[in-house]
Order: sequence, then structure tokens, then C-alpha cells
Amino acid sequence: MGKDKKRIGILTAGGDCPGINAAIRGVGKTAIVKYGMEVVGIANGFSGLVDMEVHPMEEKELSGIITVGGTILGTSRFKPFKPDAGHAITDKPQIIKQNYEKLGLDALVCIGGNGTQKTANLLSKEGLNVIGIPKTIDNDVWGTDVTFGFDSAVDIATEAIDRLHTTANSHKRVMVIELMGHHAGWITLYSGIAAGGDVILLPELEYDLEKVAECLLERSRVGKPYSIVVVAEGIERPKKKSAASYIGKKIEKMTGMETRETILGYIQRGGTPSAQDRILATRYGAHAADLIHRGEFGTMVSLKNDTITSVPLEEVGGKLRLLKPDHYLIEQGRSMGVCFGGKL
Repeated sequence: MGKDKKRIGILTAGGDCPGINAAIRGVGKTAIVKYGMEVVGIANGFSGLVDMEVHPMEEKELSGIITVGGTILGTSRFKPFKPDAGHAITDKPQIIKQNYEKLGLDALVCIGGNGTQKTANLLSKEGLNVIGIPKTIDNDVWGTDVTFGFDSAVDIATEAIDRLHTTANSHKRVMVIELMGHHAGWITLYSGIAAGGDVILLPELEYDLEKVAECLLERSRVGKPYSIVVVAEGIERPKKKSAASYIGKKIEKMTGMETRETILGYIQRGGTPSAQDRILATRYGAHAADLIHRGEFGTMVSLKNDTITSVPLEEVGGKLRLLKPDHYLIEQGRSMGVCFGGKL
């Protein structure tokens, strides 16, 4: 006789972000309450499957965590398919497969960003029943309209820029704020527009510092003595300099205007998730449990036109969802005089 209950494992990998616990809760509660499944929590990302850092999760453990930032399971950037993953065990994928079977798992839920979904796909090809849930503040996972964590990060960044406005105005300075986003400028664009940024520089768009300097000087000439410059960390710049430091020093040299730089950093990733992120993460988690119940493995939960669906994991791995030059917010910003650096 086969076992009566399905048994699923949940892990969180990659960088932390607001909403992960809401997703864990969404998966776990739906699996337990709706489908009568058993749930196993796996600690510290994929390394927890190698080292068997696991424990059964009861429904009561999932109560009261929806408001909590970070992840109750812990996380890591451990990549089992990388030979230099920094682990004594050499054949890590095989160990993961053996431990998956030893634990009696019927499915594995992997909550994470691009790297996590790539690993999830590789594990799927190894024969594991895998479901991916996309999370990252960068909002750059291919195959979904939005990832949870993004809305919270935009809220935090917007509040920070709002506060810089008062200092910039008081001292008649140019304030440069650097936000997260190595390849994608979603946080920078959305918070820059929301907080009334005057210059917004994105990794996806080329920029001309002469155009930036002229924009700031023109603002000064027409009686606007301070400006807010919002930059993504991944914009083109010398490798050993931060985006904010490079842009700030160039602006001061080219315009003669007093300039100060702020790097918001990890503050964007921490803390309580926004209501929108809690709801999205809950929807994602619940749908992951539904997919397991239906046996639709090798997929990642996705949001398309506000409808929860799924996409094949093999279509997600190795791709990035980047801003396009004709994005409506870029066009809207330009129509209101926002400078994006002058080049497409």
C-alpha cells in the first residue's frame, strides 16, 4: 500500500526579502488544511538538503509569521550544481536526491530568485518533483509579472528618497541615492517616479553625464536650487567605485553644485512586508500547494495579468526580466521632464 498522505519539503534560498514567511505560510497552511499533507521545513537553502537540516512543520508553527521579515527557515546562496559551492561533499546533487528519497518527499517547494529557479529546474531534471515560487526585491525573475518583495522594497526606497528631499531643499544640494539592482532597474524606476526624482539612471539605459549635468544646471537656472538623482547600483561605471560615489563626484565636478551621496543598501531587503507583498506571497504559496495536489511539477508559480498561473521551470532558468526602453513609466517620466541620461 502507498502512503496515505503526501509529504512535501519547503526551502528558501538566495537573498532574504520581505514576504518569504508569508509564502511559507501560504504553502504550508494550504497543504495541511486543504489537502491533509505533511510538511517538512528545510533549513538554510539547498545546503539543508545536503546536510539533512530538516524538521516537521505543524500548522501552529505557521501562525503569526505573515508579518515577519526574513525567513524562519534560514537561507543561503549555496548552489549544489556548482563545483566551487564551498562544501566538503562533492556529488551534492546526488546527495540531495538521496536525501529527498530518504525523507519520503513527494515534492519540493523552492522559494527564491533567478539562481534558485535555475537550481530548481536542474533538480527537476534529476527526477525530483519540484515547484518554484519567485521572490526577489529586484523583480527580475523571468516568467512572472511581479515577484513578492518588490513592493516592500519600493516602499522603503520611496520613503528614503522622500526624506532626502527635505535635506536637499534645506541645503540647496544635489542628493544622489543608490538603490539595489545589478542588472534590472525596477526598484530605481518605480521609487524614483513615486518620490519625484529629477534624474533616474537605470542599468538598462545608456546615459550621458553631460546630459545629466546640463539637466541639473538648467533646473538651477529656472529657480530649482536642489535636485534628487536616483541611480541603480548596476549602472555603467568604473568597477571599483559605487554608482552613487561615481555619479556624485562627476556631478559636483561638472556643475560646481554641492553634492552628497547615500547608499541605501540592505535596508531595502529587511523588515515587515507590505500588505501587497503579503497577499501576493500568500497567493503564490497556496497555488504551489494546488500544483502539488494536481501533480503539475517542474513548474514555477507565476502572476500574469493579476491571475495566478504557472510556467515551466525550464523556461525560467538563466533569464532575466529587464526594463524595456519604452516602458510606460519611463515614457511617463520623460513627459514630465525626468532626465534618464539622454540616451536610449
